[in-house]
Amino acid sequence: MAQQIIFFILAAMIAVFSVLAVTSKRIIRSATYLLFVLLGTAGLYLLLGYHYLFAVQIAVYAGGVMVLFIFAILLTNRPGENVKTERKDRRIAAGITSLAGLAFCGHIIYWNVNKMYTLVVPAEQKIQDIGLTLMGTDKYQYLLPFEFISVLLLACIVGAIMIARKR
Repeated sequence: MAQQIIFFILAAMIAVFSVLAVTSKRIIRSATYLLFVLLGTAGLYLLLGYHYLFAVQIAVYAGGVMVLFIFAILLTNRPGENVKTERKDRRIAAGITSLAGLAFCGHIIYWNVNKMYTLVVPAEQKIQDIGLTLMGTDKYQYLLPFEFISVLLLACIVGAIMIARKR
C-alpha cells in the first residue's frame, strides 16, 4: 500500500512538473521544472528496485545534462526575458498533437493491461555485467552507440558556442 501511495505521489509530481516545464515562460524555471521531472523519474527507478538506473538517472540526467542545459541557456539566450507566446494556430496544432499522443499511449496501456499476463520481474543484474554490455564490442553491446552519442553531444556544445559567439 505504501508503495502505491509513493508511486502516485511521484507520478503526480512528474505530471505536474512536466506541464510546468512546457508551459513556463521563463526558460530557467522550465529547466528547473525539468530537473524535478528527472528526479521524480529517478524516484520511480528506486521504487522499482533498479538501484543502478536510479544512480545513473541522478548522476547523468539530473546532474550532467541539467548543467549542460543551464550553460546552453545562459550562453544562447537572455534568461531574464520572457519567452514569446506562439501563434494561436500553432498552439492548436500542438494541442491536437498532444491529445493524439495521449490517446495513443492510453490505448497501448489499456491494451497491455487487458492482456492479463503475469508480471515476471527479472533478477537484478550485476553492475559488472551492465558495464560489459555498455562498453563491449560484441553483438548487442553498446560501445559504438555510446561513442556516437558522445560525438553528437560534442557537436551540440560546439554549435551552442558558435551561436553564442554570433550574438
